[in-house]
Amino acid sequence: MSVSVVFGRGVCCLRSIQLGRQNPRNFLESLVSVRIHLPLHSSVTLPIVSAGMEGELFSTSAANAGGAGPKSAISFSSGRRERVGDVDCFELSPFSVLKLQKGDITTWFVDGSTDAIVNAANEKMLGGGGVDGAIHQAAGPELKAACYEVPEVRPGIRCPTGEARITPAFQLPVSRVIHTVGPIYGACEKPEVLLSNAYRNSLKLAKENRIQYIAFPAISCGVYRYPYDEASKIAISAIKEFPNDFKEVHFVLFSDDIYRAWLETALELM
Repeated sequence: MSVSVVFGRGVCCLRSIQLGRQNPRNFLESLVSVRIHLPLHSSVTLPIVSAGMEGELFSTSAANAGGAGPKSAISFSSGRRERVGDVDCFELSPFSVLKLQKGDITTWFVDGSTDAIVNAANEKMLGGGGVDGAIHQAAGPELKAACYEVPEVRPGIRCPTGEARITPAFQLPVSRVIHTVGPIYGACEKPEVLLSNAYRNSLKLAKENRIQYIAFPAISCGVYRYPYDEASKIAISAIKEFPNDFKEVHFVLFSDDIYRAWLETALELM
């Protein structure tokens, strides 16, 4: 029996399956194991069209941006993509998953005890615009007070570009905030080295503090003007250097353009 999946007006034939005496549930379970690479704009709800039989192959409800609540089982062939709700999942190792999603990083969390978000901060660490301002606002004034307590390494500078610092998260739903400073594109030599260091040092600090789940924004891709395609390659390459150190590494990305750049890079590099 030939089973097809409808994408808009087109029909894509997956494979032929002999139904035999399988009951419908087993038949559907056998289909779920088929790997489907969707166009970036496609829905994850796939209607079956075959021999007069109609139904849903799978339809996953969109979890919140943090993936809180019941966890979905994810089955991989090494290095391949799975789509779970609104989240694109890639295997870093048999023990670790990279997840990409659109959303608000200030609402992201997993368990509130071993999770952390990364703040794209400035060297003063006292709040600013973009994701930095949003994180400070959501965390409450205690976060700024905690940042004041971070020792200055030079007058007015608590976290030099490429380095990272950690504080409690206060009113945020995660346990910690890791503050890192990315480079201003075009304003320094070798910005790729500094951006890579920002990711690496954040991950090292998270590992030292026994963080199991960590979420990044697109560091330097706001007012610091780092090109999305270059930044995504640096970010995902840095994550791949820590394949066994975290249960989940997330990118929670604010805009469609940034999300698309990260997804295309992950499909290329993972």
